[in-house]
Amino acid sequence: MYPSRFRYEAPRSLDEAITLLREGGDDAKVLAGGQSLVPLMKLRFASPELIVDINNLPGLDYHREDPDGTLHVGALCRHVDLERSELLKSKQPTMAAAAPLIADPIVRNRGTLVGSLCHADPQGDWASVALALGGSIVAHGPGGRRTIKVADFVTGPFQNVLEPDEIAVEAIIPAARGARAGGYLKLERRVGDFATVGVAVAIETSGDTVTRAGIALTGVGGSTIGATAAAEALVGEPLTEQKIELAAQLAADVSRPRTDHRGSAEYKRHIVHTFVVRLLSRADGFAERAA
Repeated sequence: MYPSRFRYEAPRSLDEAITLLREGGDDAKVLAGGQSLVPLMKLRFASPELIVDINNLPGLDYHREDPDGTLHVGALCRHVDLERSELLKSKQPTMAAAAPLIADPIVRNRGTLVGSLCHADPQGDWASVALALGGSIVAHGPGGRRTIKVADFVTGPFQNVLEPDEIAVEAIIPAARGARAGGYLKLERRVGDFATVGVAVAIETSGDTVTRAGIALTGVGGSTIGATAAAEALVGEPLTEQKIELAAQLAADVSRPRTDHRGSAEYKRHIVHTFVVRLLSRADGFAERAA
């Protein structure tokens, strides 16, 4: 099936792109990597009248760290750039674990982290990672820039808080307040598939004490789930078997899986529990693809 007819624009500046989006209103869509939008258009699940391709906008293809440790990821930074990033491998274990597990190499070559967050797919891997790390999105519109916490960014499946004339230009991961550890685990039917269950864990420690924790779940609800109570149960004390078990149970309890062709709700809830235990027990960070 072919997409319905649409007008295509490739602006050369951010202001030009925003002007086009304002003109297009709700009938306009931004194209960055296109790995989510284009398939939806080909299936006619989405039929925008205007496509605003931002790939010609300068200076958005970066990921960099500030002197204080804050990480910035531009809107045109590809998954593959993060997969190969020495910065992530040395400083961002949760992101480094997730990057090779995003879809398949074809998608990773074109798709973007910021685009994935905007798409707001409940089975999207980066949303859980960014939520566990306490990340934010920077949106640019006619009134300037505003920063939105990832926890507040998604309003429902495939819905976010961006105004029609705003562009998400950057994702921000705040600096760690201690030694950072964590990882991402994903259960999939085959390599490159959407997550049946995904779990992101990010912790920060000072000595033996956990100073901050984030746990987020992929694919077990109508949107990405932040396991806030599970994370809070870890803070202020050392990681022990009892604390890990408590956090795993609280994370499983907050999940909202459905029984489908991928497995029963009970099975998926069990996988959440297992993944949290595994990640916290190996809190030095790793990348593992679950069989």
